[in-house]
Amino acid sequence: MEERIVDLTLLIEDNIPAHKLFQSPIVTPHMTHEGSLNLGLGTPEDPMTFATSYIGILDHIGTHVDAFAHVNPGGDTIEDMPIDMFIGKAVCFDMTHIPDLGEIDVADLEEAEAKAGIRVDGHIVLLNTGLHKRHYPDRKVCWTNPGLTAAATHWLADRGSKLHGVEGPSTDRPSDNLFPSHRVCRDRGMSHYEWLVNLEELVGKGEFMFYGLPLKFKGGSGSPVRAYAVINE
Repeated sequence: MEERIVDLTLLIEDNIPAHKLFQSPIVTPHMTHEGSLNLGLGTPEDPMTFATSYIGILDHIGTHVDAFAHVNPGGDTIEDMPIDMFIGKAVCFDMTHIPDLGEIDVADLEEAEAKAGIRVDGHIVLLNTGLHKRHYPDRKVCWTNPGLTAAATHWLADRGSKLHGVEGPSTDRPSDNLFPSHRVCRDRGMSHYEWLVNLEELVGKGEFMFYGLPLKFKGGSGSPVRAYAVINE
């Protein structure tokens, strides 16, 4: 068997789609090689030029993880959450039968668990709904994602799963403002990744290792991450 890395991270670009309550990021050149030539760095024979970019971004844009403080006023901000929480054994469930704006409930998780052959026991659980491939980069993706029910989120918590991950901007449907999954996460000390991509590559792969480390923002309510999985093939 050989190990393979699967990149689960959305490419951050200027003005990519964002959650309905959030603004899109700004990514634009700051300094260019042509412009920095005028600074006179280096020598006339060997000028030193450079390029930099300006990135203006919320801490919940693209592939990101929520800090406990995102929905819990007394919860830890991102820099105080243990780093080993964001690394661990994982499994990916096939949820492609769930339609746009549909609900992922306990029966769906139990059926997917049986098909995966991996009993959830402290795993990071990723949910492949096919949302990203259906809609991205159309902004319709921000208004169509399925959501986890409160009961399904409790099901994960009862099995020791501290983290789960979804495609699209939220673990909750955008068609209402109830946020059942977020509220259960708040109450059960859980969190989640949002806007993961390429999850279809993990379905049927059994247990694998997941990595999704946040940036160390002081007081951060979340953070963009570079998420990836290591699978054996």
